[in-house]
Amino acid sequence: MLSICVKMEQKKLKHSHLWLVFAIIPVIPALMGAGNYLNNLGLLKSEWYSLWTQQSLFYSNFFYGPLIALYCACIWRVEHLNHNWNSLMTMPVPVRDVFLAKLMLAFVCTVGLQLWVWILFVISGKAVGLTGMPPAQILLWLLRGSAGGLAIAALQLVLSMLIRSFAVPIALSLLGSILGLLAGNAGYGLLFPYSLMMLGMNANRSENMVDNLLGFGISVAVFVGMFTAVGILWLRKRDVTAG
Repeated sequence: MLSICVKMEQKKLKHSHLWLVFAIIPVIPALMGAGNYLNNLGLLKSEWYSLWTQQSLFYSNFFYGPLIALYCACIWRVEHLNHNWNSLMTMPVPVRDVFLAKLMLAFVCTVGLQLWVWILFVISGKAVGLTGMPPAQILLWLLRGSAGGLAIAALQLVLSMLIRSFAVPIALSLLGSILGLLAGNAGYGLLFPYSLMMLGMNANRSENMVDNLLGFGISVAVFVGMFTAVGILWLRKRDVTAG
């Protein structure tokens, strides 16, 4: 049943132009980071690591969370139109699989987004005159950030499910990203979901911010599990009400 739900969700987005948005928007923090790097060459001496501090500063704080929220809002938008909620609730599939299918696609989207950011990072590095290739560690940071992005995706799916407005959940993700920056700087990053993507990516840092990888993994698992459980339980309650 889960595979059926995944295919159904893919069909909903088949004719959307989300791919274009996800291709263009990450270029903005790449340009901003490269410009900031060039303007501070006297201070930034660690080449690829220094460039990463500048690009991740803009990308993780202002773009990554809202882009995840945009995707989550889009995959719930169909249900909020006309009487599609009734159609969803009468489908012969478990509501658990409906939510998990959306979460799986959102996670695939976040990983794809991170890989695209890596490509842009390499291109911008070459454009500002860096030699060689970036350290593989930075790619691992990006992929680790995807784990933090999964926690955000689970939360944003719940918000977009509960809030009919398309824009409000996206605005909340931007606010959450700003609060996540503050929580991370205060040392409470593992306790706030929006901080996890920044910690995972070492945003604005050249050294590893996640010394306790186990703690990071547990925090991600707890938030993903909690938000997923909330989403599935709410869908089951709505299913009973519809029935």
